[in-house]
Amino acid sequence: MAHTHANVIKVSGCSVIMIHVHVIRRIFLFCRRSFKMHYYRYSTAEVSCCYKYLLFTYNIIFWLSGVVLLAVGLWAWSEKGVLSDITKVTRLHGFDPVYLVLLVGMVMFVLGFAGCVGALRENICLLKFFCGAIVLIFFLELAVAVLAFLFQDWVRDRVKEFFENNIKAYRDDIDLQNLIDSLQKANMCCGAQGPDDWNLNEYFNCTLDNNSRERCGVPFSCCTPDPAQSVVNTQCGYDARLPGISSNTRNTPIYEKGCIPVLEGWLPRNIYIVAGVFLGISLLQIFGIFLARTLMSDIDAVKAGYHI
Repeated sequence: MAHTHANVIKVSGCSVIMIHVHVIRRIFLFCRRSFKMHYYRYSTAEVSCCYKYLLFTYNIIFWLSGVVLLAVGLWAWSEKGVLSDITKVTRLHGFDPVYLVLLVGMVMFVLGFAGCVGALRENICLLKFFCGAIVLIFFLELAVAVLAFLFQDWVRDRVKEFFENNIKAYRDDIDLQNLIDSLQKANMCCGAQGPDDWNLNEYFNCTLDNNSRERCGVPFSCCTPDPAQSVVNTQCGYDARLPGISSNTRNTPIYEKGCIPVLEGWLPRNIYIVAGVFLGISLLQIFGIFLARTLMSDIDAVKAGYHI
């Protein structure tokens, strides 16, 4: 009987110890959970998948366009040997169109990348950078348009000066040469104010010490096209401005109007087209700003919907 009583006491003691261990373990787990941070959602706010992937699609097109422009610009520099000898950049005269292509491509690449990653990762910083940059570009475009309208004479003088400087560098850069030829052919014009502007170029001027075969001539893009010839005559402008030769006695007729007067006449006639292009670009930018701001608002609302 004593042996049985001892066993009961022993079992009871073990049970008490097990109960105490279990209680201590529960207290430990409760304390650990109490000091652990939990986020509790108390609102139904969520990020709109529609706006998120619309912004991503918008920016992937933006980014791919930037990649294409960068590739074209680098290819053009490669053709001119600039990539093999980077010092040639400093020796280029006049306006190199590749600069503009590379600049626009770089801006589109950076903004497109920031917008894509910001939309996918729901990154507020990248979205703010993208949105702020688009807003800045939009207001810069608006400011340039307003200033160009208010100071038309100043803009006309700067365009004339720009055109004349590039006439001087016509033979120095193949891209610049192609740009001027395309401009003259498309607008049926010659020079800035007229054919005599080609006296500014060392190959086409009429000075006595000019031994070039192109002396007193104009580029072939100044010649009026001959429907009977299927092949472009690149020598059609030779001797077109020799002293004593008038527009009626030239062997090959050339455009008599300068490109600046032609462009000044073209702009009022096509003002609705120009306005439509600028309006379309502005609407695309405003649409991108709207998507970015909406997505940022959704992300902020979701973050505000959680508390510790």
